[in-house]
Amino acid sequence: MAENLLAQLLEALAKGSIRVVDLTQPLNAATPVIQLPAEFGQSRPFRLEEISRYDERGPAWYWNNFSCGEHTGTHFDAPVHWVTGKDYPGNAADSIPPKRFLAPACVIDVSAKAGEDPDFLLTRAHVETWELQYGRIEAGSWVLMRTGWSRKSAPDFLNIQNDGAHVPGPHPELIPFLAKERDVIGFGSEAVGTDAGQAFRFDPPFPCHHGMHGSNKFGLASLTNLEELPPKGAMVIAAPLKIVNGSGSPCRVLALVENG
Repeated sequence: MAENLLAQLLEALAKGSIRVVDLTQPLNAATPVIQLPAEFGQSRPFRLEEISRYDERGPAWYWNNFSCGEHTGTHFDAPVHWVTGKDYPGNAADSIPPKRFLAPACVIDVSAKAGEDPDFLLTRAHVETWELQYGRIEAGSWVLMRTGWSRKSAPDFLNIQNDGAHVPGPHPELIPFLAKERDVIGFGSEAVGTDAGQAFRFDPPFPCHHGMHGSNKFGLASLTNLEELPPKGAMVIAAPLKIVNGSGSPCRVLALVENG
């Protein structure tokens, strides 16, 4: 039976009845990195260092060293990333059961509202209105907030002003609703992080990190191409690098979408 199911999937991919959508931003030296106040430790930008390229350093091979913070570009947040999730078993990039890296997606499109207001917050009321049209969010699903933010280039992507960043994200009241009442697997956004730019002012601060990881859930940030996904029906594959005790990592996030 399993072989038959896998064969059907492979056939559907080959015929194009299921297509693969890349939800990942390119990763290079220009990739925006979250900026914290100066008193905190900082994440380094992505850096690529050539080792050899068919030359005297290696005549038949090309390869590079690279370095970056774990939360650079399109990336996965593990529960251990936040203090509220530090005590769960299997809470790091290398110890999360791999079957949890595949999950269905619910895509909530608020791009028009976010385009008008960079501080737009997705609320429980917005989600419940979405559910009236598309059905209840099933347990184990990703909730992906589509804002169009991935189409912005630096410095508008980070949108840092004198009072901090101004980027859309989830309202503090939404996170416990999604984590407890809908039992989602995690929350994803197009911004540099899963929280709103002004979330340091919220109660609790950074409620998505606080609540999702405190519930042993995940985060995905800097997603793109969410407009190519249906509100429901896509399958997301989001696997971090297997960094021992890693708090997350850059990853190639893919979605499987059935063509109508």
